[in-house]
Amino acid sequence: MDINAECAHCLLERVLFQARLAGNGREFESVAAAIGALRDGFRKGRVSAAVSTEVHKAAYAAMGVRDPYRDLKVRSDAVAGEFVSEAERAIAESDDPFYEAALMAVIGNVMDFGSGIAIDRPEEFRGEFEALRSQGIGSDDTGLFKEAVSGAGRVLYFFDNCGESVFDRLLIDQIRSMGPKVVGVVRGEPILNDVTVEDAKRIGLLDSLDGLVTTGQFAIGADIAAAGDDLREELSKADLVVAKGMANYESFTGQDLGVPTVYLLRSKCAPVAESLGVPMAVNVVRYAARSNE
Repeated sequence: MDINAECAHCLLERVLFQARLAGNGREFESVAAAIGALRDGFRKGRVSAAVSTEVHKAAYAAMGVRDPYRDLKVRSDAVAGEFVSEAERAIAESDDPFYEAALMAVIGNVMDFGSGIAIDRPEEFRGEFEALRSQGIGSDDTGLFKEAVSGAGRVLYFFDNCGESVFDRLLIDQIRSMGPKVVGVVRGEPILNDVTVEDAKRIGLLDSLDGLVTTGQFAIGADIAAAGDDLREELSKADLVVAKGMANYESFTGQDLGVPTVYLLRSKCAPVAESLGVPMAVNVVRYAARSNE
């Protein structure tokens, strides 16, 4: 997805938020570094995820903290865990368990902090769960998604945020019950509140997967051309990619992964909503025969 004028203020708000999380008094230095990277990279036609990566790389270096979101990530997983039994029951009682599991995975995408696009802290999810679930999937390609899973032997599942990943497990269980193996992909280094190997191990995510690889990089989403050998090998064997969240959507719609891709996300900002052709604050399951469609 191309960078949009509205992305600038969102990026800087996120940089300030995470610098305050770090709590080491380097807010000014972090924002200054981000402004410099934004000045150098903010050009029409560039992929939004690539510009965001450059901005955050500069901000993290100036901040001097490897994982400022770690406490938020742990809290997100804990809050999401409070709703697992309820979500499992809803899936088991549903006339369409696959749809219900996809919905649970999507509503977890609201656990996104720092720029006013979702909730401000994990504990707010407690008051949002039922309302998010009652909205259903507003842009719904779950039929195509299910059909693609039924014809796949191997699915590559790109995770997004912590907390959200607790619900991803429920959808992965549905996918695996239909026959395919599922290999997960997490971030190569801590960035925002996205899942890393450490985070995956903390919640036992590996028990729900047939394998786990990383992007091999510090990146918003993933730059496949610069990814590690493990990820490129897994992509070559995949029949279907599942991409969670806005970062992966922004990243992959500018790349051709070579296989059909399903995007699961909530439309939390105007540029992404416009790109998807949906209103703001909609739960989305979008099937694309090619990832860059």
